[in-house]
Amino acid sequence: MEPTLVAFAALLLWPVVSLVLFQTRPIGQAILWTVLGGYLLLPVGTEIKFEGIPKFDKSSIPSIAAFLGCLLVARQPLRFRNGFGLAEVLLLAMLIGPFITSQLNTDPIVVGNRVLPGVGSYDALSSVVAQLFVLMPFFLGRQFLRSAADNMDVLRVLVIAGLAYSLPMLFEVRMSPQLHTWVYGYFPHSFVQQMREGGFRPVVFLGHGLLVAFFAMTSAVAAAALWRTGVRVAGVPAGVITGYLGAVLVLCKTLGALVYGAVLVPLVRFMSPRIQMRVAVALVGIALLYPMLRAADLFPTAAVLDAAHSVSDDRAASMKFRFDNEDQLLARAWDRFWFGWGRYGRNRVYDDESGQDVSITDGRWVITMGQYGFVGFLAEFGLLGLAVVRAARAMRYAGSGPEAVFLCALALIVAINMIDLLPNSSISPWTWLLTGALLGRAEALRLSFPSRAPYSVAPALRGAAEAP
Repeated sequence: MEPTLVAFAALLLWPVVSLVLFQTRPIGQAILWTVLGGYLLLPVGTEIKFEGIPKFDKSSIPSIAAFLGCLLVARQPLRFRNGFGLAEVLLLAMLIGPFITSQLNTDPIVVGNRVLPGVGSYDALSSVVAQLFVLMPFFLGRQFLRSAADNMDVLRVLVIAGLAYSLPMLFEVRMSPQLHTWVYGYFPHSFVQQMREGGFRPVVFLGHGLLVAFFAMTSAVAAAALWRTGVRVAGVPAGVITGYLGAVLVLCKTLGALVYGAVLVPLVRFMSPRIQMRVAVALVGIALLYPMLRAADLFPTAAVLDAAHSVSDDRAASMKFRFDNEDQLLARAWDRFWFGWGRYGRNRVYDDESGQDVSITDGRWVITMGQYGFVGFLAEFGLLGLAVVRAARAMRYAGSGPEAVFLCALALIVAINMIDLLPNSSISPWTWLLTGALLGRAEALRLSFPSRAPYSVAPALRGAAEAP
């Protein structure tokens, strides 16, 4: 995989695209399209790296471009904290933890003929700067996407992007995943993994069919929320759009995302906001408890494998392979439980004689546990889950109108992303932006009570939703 000049040019041009967005759109919409557009369109695997600073790629460049757009164009400086509470404690843990990890991992590791270097203060500083890049969309969402109308904008942007992206997705379903190769000159992953059920899974510019399917699922969930509130998108009823995006999701041929959509779309469309929030909080609880359940052998892996066997032997074999790797990596992480092993692959499992790497790291949770320990896991997953829990507590201030529907849909999307981070590592700037927006809205609801009437925003929401 050799990055091309076109791929580098796309990365360098994205800040220009962001500048135009900030000059022509409201600040909230400019942030949304800058971060989501970069995630959907920029090349996978191409990076610009300078000595001493983290890499610039499709994750970091849109985040930095959005930050600069707020600062230089919108003239809105970014706040990195909102008072001091649990969110700030978790953020500090994410930023201070790498320094403690480095101090506990100065020893080199020798396995067979492989030598893994110790972790130094420079590595810790580099990790913290990289963490700030990762968290920048969270800060942007928390500060600039706090209103009820912003919540609706998040869902509308997600639906519009899903509709637009469905066209190249459908093309690749029929013609095979070729667009990344045609546009950027290389394919970013294993082509064989995108072949499924006698056809293909779309990849477009996300790098893997799993990511495309998950995005399609969240777009369908967002459309279901607009359907419930009677919102049209470009004059088309949201119910029609939900059905269309659901069909696209089926064509993605990804069982996990399909199950998520089959549960969440009817939940958002037909169940009460109270039930939706209970489901979201339950999903958060499962994600946070999962490492402990796996370590104590209390997670029902046998039942999960039996269910997978009922669908496909190949799916069951893939699931068992993931569980076996998790067992190895979790045992490795347990040796330095609190703050992990640090960088340079020190968290991975190697053959004692040859030094060959024999581990496959799929789940975000086990990667974070291995590198930064239980403290790092709790800080990262805790921050994601905190937004959902705070939104659930703020529900009583939102009433039961459109505002509550939008808040619940956003909470469910963040919560299901946490669940998806157990088998996969698909956390993105877009995830952090949604998390920041959800937490910011929850905080705004709490601050505005009891001065506002519960349903006062509904007419404004509906009027904004009908706008082109």
